[in-house]
Amino acid sequence: MASRLPPLNPLRAFEATARRGAVSAAARELNVTHGAVSHQIRALEESLGTALFERGGKRLKLTPQGALLLPAVTNAFGEIAAATALMKQPETRGDLTVTCVPALLSLWLIPRLNTFTDQFPGVRVTLIASNDPDNLRSLDTDVSVLYGDGNWPDCWTRLWSHLKLFPVASPTLLNSRPLRSVRDLSDHTLFHGDDGREWNTWLAAADAIDVVRGRQHFMSDARLSTEAALHGQGVALGDTITASHLIARGELVVPFDLTVPANDAFYVACRQSVRQAPIAKVFIDWLFASLEESLPEPQTSARMILRSRSGRTGENHHSAAIPAKRRTPSNPQRKTRA
Repeated sequence: MASRLPPLNPLRAFEATARRGAVSAAARELNVTHGAVSHQIRALEESLGTALFERGGKRLKLTPQGALLLPAVTNAFGEIAAATALMKQPETRGDLTVTCVPALLSLWLIPRLNTFTDQFPGVRVTLIASNDPDNLRSLDTDVSVLYGDGNWPDCWTRLWSHLKLFPVASPTLLNSRPLRSVRDLSDHTLFHGDDGREWNTWLAAADAIDVVRGRQHFMSDARLSTEAALHGQGVALGDTITASHLIARGELVVPFDLTVPANDAFYVACRQSVRQAPIAKVFIDWLFASLEESLPEPQTSARMILRSRSGRTGENHHSAAIPAKRRTPSNPQRKTRA
């Protein structure tokens, strides 16, 4: 049998008093008298059989028992308030324009888009492949998912995910031309999703910055370099977000047990005036919920992604040894995944 909850009105008085630090301030917030708040707190303490505040001094101080109770009460009232606000919002329908990093849009967002549109059939989504922060100032854009440092003034911005980088190739390519060591990269075409700094960072971490380069092709973004790797044309740098499902399905293989952290990260951003619009809010909430569902541990290394897929704890048969002393770069250069 579930334990009986404490009376809710006294809990509300307790939470407001603890947050405001004084009974008088809580009384003004709750629009009741000072005596009413004091009475509710005493009733709660009697119900729980313990003191919640240390009396004395100008500002009330929580007892250990009060400090234990406060976070749970605050979260509970917050969730009730959020649910009530959603119930009062108008029906979520209309047009929503989203700009997104090209690789993330193609390899992560579009494969999951139906889970959003099924939940909100009244929303018509326009998706634009772009990593241009100027979209944040455009009235034609509602929400942007950007790769960068998150420093976009006068905008609402929230970190969506960090990511790590590592080489990826198709199993077909590696079956015909194995990568037994990092030096074997000289026999493969390298695809760049930036100006070359990402590969330089990874090779430096692998103590192979001086490896002889074979063919190299430069793409406008990581989506194109990843697609080239999928077609077996060479080796690209994948990341723990966009490449994870391709690795899990066996379409890409991680040949080396080494990841390097990307300098930047993925952020969700929009104009301050858009943040609380129902149609934007449900999409932003869906983005974060979908990330947690699809990738519970976004910092998981590429090797662990492969292990979880194969059920093995040993090295993949394509893995090559990487010197232990250089598992991560000491000073990674700035990189772009857009």
